[in-house]
Amino acid sequence: MTMDLSTSIANSELHRYAEALLVHLTADGSASEPPPGTADVPGCWLAPAAQALALILSGEEALEPLSRAAQLNEERTALFLCLALAVSGHGDRIHASWLGTAFGELSADRPVTAGQRALWLAAARGAYGPAGKIFVLRKLDTVAIPAQDELWLKALVPGEPPVVVPPSLVDFPDLAVIPELAAPAQAAERLTRLRHRCLEITSPQPTFTPLPSTSPYPTEHPPPTPGTGPFTGPGTASSTRPGTTPAAGSVGGPDTRTGTGPSTTLGAGPGPAPGTRSGHGSASQQPRSRAWPEAEPLAVLRALIRQDEPSGPLSSLSGHLLEDVRPGADPHLAAIALHAAAPAVKAAAEHLAEETGAHPPESVAMPILGHQIQLRPDGPESTSMKAAEDQIVASVAPARPTPFAAYALLILGVLLLGTGVVLSPFVCLAGLAVVAWGGRQMLQERSRQRADLARVSSRVAELHELAGGAVWALHAYAREATHRSETAEAELAEIVRLLRRGPRAA
Repeated sequence: MTMDLSTSIANSELHRYAEALLVHLTADGSASEPPPGTADVPGCWLAPAAQALALILSGEEALEPLSRAAQLNEERTALFLCLALAVSGHGDRIHASWLGTAFGELSADRPVTAGQRALWLAAARGAYGPAGKIFVLRKLDTVAIPAQDELWLKALVPGEPPVVVPPSLVDFPDLAVIPELAAPAQAAERLTRLRHRCLEITSPQPTFTPLPSTSPYPTEHPPPTPGTGPFTGPGTASSTRPGTTPAAGSVGGPDTRTGTGPSTTLGAGPGPAPGTRSGHGSASQQPRSRAWPEAEPLAVLRALIRQDEPSGPLSSLSGHLLEDVRPGADPHLAAIALHAAAPAVKAAAEHLAEETGAHPPESVAMPILGHQIQLRPDGPESTSMKAAEDQIVASVAPARPTPFAAYALLILGVLLLGTGVVLSPFVCLAGLAVVAWGGRQMLQERSRQRADLARVSSRVAELHELAGGAVWALHAYAREATHRSETAEAELAEIVRLLRRGPRAA
């Protein structure tokens, strides 16, 4: 009972210390050793890991606590050290094998863990130097990203494809909305936007300004790097001392350890982790990274301290990559995501270029003056034009009834004239008036017929003029299509070149 109570007290003390440790790491990059009583918590990896972290930051040998922490929980110890050193601004002090152990393996079928995402963010923002970026890139390269054109295009160049009116169709906007003519122009516009976005992502990004060093060692005496045996057993080379040149084995140099004892290196294989550099291992030789501003690494560290899993939904690898390449995303994350998704983005660009180079159709149906006209390279189709002319005649000059009233008045007037010659001059005058009335009605009817004929002629002439202009516009569109296809090929080649360039690790 007494042992359980003391263990509970030590565990609470350890958690309070760890919370305070996280505050100091993010504030000034410093760490103090755990209180003496916290080391008595049985089976808890956090106490020796925190002790090792404090020794690493102070430049002292951390072999013994690192070995104890690794034996209790190798993966959590590696993840804790990698993230703690990143948020403190000392990411260049990690060992290459720690990243491999902490990161694990990626898969397109499994969600990315919170720890993997936190390391991914830290490496992308330069917390571990170029070697850390290369490590994450190689991890991402092992996973095949599905090529789904619309998903990647909506992420890289969001928004619905606008209706693009080519210069040749400015006078005929109805032609520009015909799918067979609109699709190549829209594809060309999206391809141009995709090239601009790829250029924006792959352009050099501003780097962090190093924070002032908080190392207790002067510049001419760099602090020792724990890379020569923090996770190795007794008998390994671990004689690094303050003021000496750091031995190889950090994140920046190859592992040249020659220990003879049993090795317990975190995830260490027969060689160094991918992307290691030589001649790098101290904060004085290379500017250390800025303390980490992102929320994910801190959240994972808090979860590790509290011995629970990070909260929040997990996303798939493709989901993270799609989110990282959206406009407005962090440029460092976007560069890595674009590199990982390069095959899928290239496939989408190739399909856009292929769609841009599509040949114009042999004929298109276009509404002209409310009539569907079939347009061909040699001119409007005669059948559709004849049908349109008939519709114009029927609508503009409808059939009018025979003017029987006018004819009747003329006949009546003639009869009155003949009768008036015999009977009376007044009857003749009445006959003349009736004839004039009938003649006036006949003249009005003739005027209406001439007006209808003029309107029909004008409408038909306008129909022929517009149809002929549309045919010439289609010829100009065909010439533009050739130029547009050549431009698309050049833009595709530029996109492929940008994708091959990849992110700038340095």
